[in-house]
Amino acid sequence: MPETLKPLSDHRDAFTVFSGLDHRAANGHGAWSNFLCGNSPNAYSLDQMVADQIGQKSRFPSVQLTAGTGEGSKAMSFTKQGIGLPMVQRPSVFYKELFMSEADKARMEYMLRSGKSSIDYVLEDALRLQKSATRRDSDKLDEYFDSMRSVEKRMTQQIASIDDPIPTTDYKLPDSDPITPNLLMEAETLMYDLMTLAIETESSRVLSFFIDGLGQVFSFDGEPLKAGYHGLSHHGNDPAMIRDLIKIEQSHIHCLSGFIKQLKEKKDTQGNSLLDSTIVLMGTGMGDASRHSNANLPTLVAGGGFNHGSHIAVDHTKDDSPLLGDLYVTLMQRLGMEVDSFSNASRNMNQLFS
Repeated sequence: MPETLKPLSDHRDAFTVFSGLDHRAANGHGAWSNFLCGNSPNAYSLDQMVADQIGQKSRFPSVQLTAGTGEGSKAMSFTKQGIGLPMVQRPSVFYKELFMSEADKARMEYMLRSGKSSIDYVLEDALRLQKSATRRDSDKLDEYFDSMRSVEKRMTQQIASIDDPIPTTDYKLPDSDPITPNLLMEAETLMYDLMTLAIETESSRVLSFFIDGLGQVFSFDGEPLKAGYHGLSHHGNDPAMIRDLIKIEQSHIHCLSGFIKQLKEKKDTQGNSLLDSTIVLMGTGMGDASRHSNANLPTLVAGGGFNHGSHIAVDHTKDDSPLLGDLYVTLMQRLGMEVDSFSNASRNMNQLFS
């Protein structure tokens, strides 16, 4: 097992590693969000496709979380209209959404209803404006209407579920949120704990978690690394920098291992392991940050009732080799969705992964 994945050794039969998969997307920082979006960054993302079909059955159709970055500074999830969804950075904010008090619930209902009324007024004004708009402006207004209706639909769903029973928990958060960059691993652990609770209480069926990597310098066993996270990713094949980068990546995988362990141990309403009924997808939009290459994106899938315990490698240099989107089609089909394509992919990987 690669050094980076060693923290997952206790779960070897619960996950599959893929190499050689990508979206045939352009290289560079501008395409980093293509991991969930496919060939075109900022396009309809995988998590939102799933949320639009199966996420509506829970209190939160989808949840977007982040650690190690400024709240709302980036987006990993995009609606059908290409609107980037903001992410929650503070564990305490996510906790209050999951386990809100009666006062919080009343305040949330007021904000939702006020916001929906404001959207209604805006749409009325836009409809009047459309009557005198040029063809080009009218097309832009149509895109605007689609975006506003998408927001309105989400708010309507939240209002409809506002009186649903709110789950309770004995889980206790620390006194303060670990949101400074050097506390990324602590924030990551808390978010994974809360994601487990969200799945266990059926509060949400679709969650995305963006783990940022900027200039923070981490310390392990009391010793600071030689450079910041982002700097180490541009290692230029320097052995010392690669060793330090592996330490950080191992820490991320250690956090993921804790998440998988919790899902293994907790049961769903049918008495099955939560991991068996949950697909965990982990990966990145950049295959080699040192070269700014978005080819060959390392990808891991755990749970979901698949046959695991293997490494599936494809030759991404061949024109007919599977794309990452083909794997996404397989994942969506496992969730019961009737799909046969994703972005520039039009097959599945059922013959290799089932």
